[in-house]
Amino acid sequence: MERRTKPDLAVSVGEQDHARGAATAPVTLVEYGDYECPYTQKALPVVEALEHEFGGRLRFVFRHFPRTAIHRYAQHAAEAAEAAHAQGHFWEMHRHLLEPQWNLDQPSLVHYAMELGLDPNTFERALRNRSFSSVVAEDLLTAVASGVETTPSFFINGMRHSGDFDLTTMRAALLQAEEQARQGAS
Repeated sequence: MERRTKPDLAVSVGEQDHARGAATAPVTLVEYGDYECPYTQKALPVVEALEHEFGGRLRFVFRHFPRTAIHRYAQHAAEAAEAAHAQGHFWEMHRHLLEPQWNLDQPSLVHYAMELGLDPNTFERALRNRSFSSVVAEDLLTAVASGVETTPSFFINGMRHSGDFDLTTMRAALLQAEEQARQGAS
């Protein structure tokens, strides 16, 4: 019997992605996450610590994978992040949504937008009209094509990371990917 493995990253990182760090960084870490998922929330300080530690050697990309069957507000929160992106504040909203407040209903999201200095009317209109549902759907399609089933799911330089996502394990995986990139460049 042939053992099936989950596919690697099906859609390469591109201009449409939310990315921090240089495109020329030797290591790219892609996370598929859900703002209502406690494990995605748990991954936030790990990712931030890795970004700090690796500096210019790491590019971090976040893609949406709202698990709407189990998380009531996940889709809405992802659209809120995109509405914040439209006003130039994706990463600030991203972090805010992953803080342990768990209030992701419409009034709370508008309140967060105001805290971040966004135009609340534009933000609220975008949520009401579901202006960014297609952007979130695009990420979902790439997730499905990549075999993503849970959140958070990580890919390092396009390869699925199947280990834990604690700091020690992720650091080791990123260092290994960096070494492989260095060997491939020589």
